[in-house]
Amino acid sequence: MCRREGIKLMLKGTRCEGAKCPMEKQSRNLPPGASRRFRRTKGTEYGKRLREKQKVKRYYGLFEKQFRRYFEKAQRSRQNTGEALLGFLERRLDNVVCKLGFALSRKSARIGIVHNHFTVNGQKVNKPGYLVKKGDRIGVHKRDRSRKMVKALLDADPGRPMQSWLKLDAGQLAGDVLGLPTRDDVQIPVEEQLVVEFCSR
Repeated sequence: MCRREGIKLMLKGTRCEGAKCPMEKQSRNLPPGASRRFRRTKGTEYGKRLREKQKVKRYYGLFEKQFRRYFEKAQRSRQNTGEALLGFLERRLDNVVCKLGFALSRKSARIGIVHNHFTVNGQKVNKPGYLVKKGDRIGVHKRDRSRKMVKALLDADPGRPMQSWLKLDAGQLAGDVLGLPTRDDVQIPVEEQLVVEFCSR
């Protein structure tokens, strides 16, 4: 999927940051499929918009139906539709757990949430698509297995950079949502207007 989109989607956690990532190998850093000489080199306007939508969908690990629901919700908001869409996706619990360093990737964060390894304001939440709010506190379940797993991840990456809308309390194995994410907090390079145009057609 990374080769198809031409960027690192960070689907494999720390492996994507090292030399083992296929995107680092020149021989693999090409779109998948048949030989390039059999492909059209000129992209269409439809194709550009489709690629932007697929890039966002794959980065956050969503199915098409889930993505459409977020888009419809963004359309109903008073904000710019593209920025509202990215804001909703950033606020997903699996994304927040990953950004706090409690999981290696969004996929492993989703598995951990479904298995009740994490809590929100002290309550168990097993829905990866739960949208966090300002003032929420994301914690780790009191089970030894859960706490050991998260502590090992935090100890392995002590200098992890944290975004301004999140605050990590490594001692308590918890994180606080200080505010709502802005457009600048979105780390994937995407032209959200093209996504809006594709989904609005």
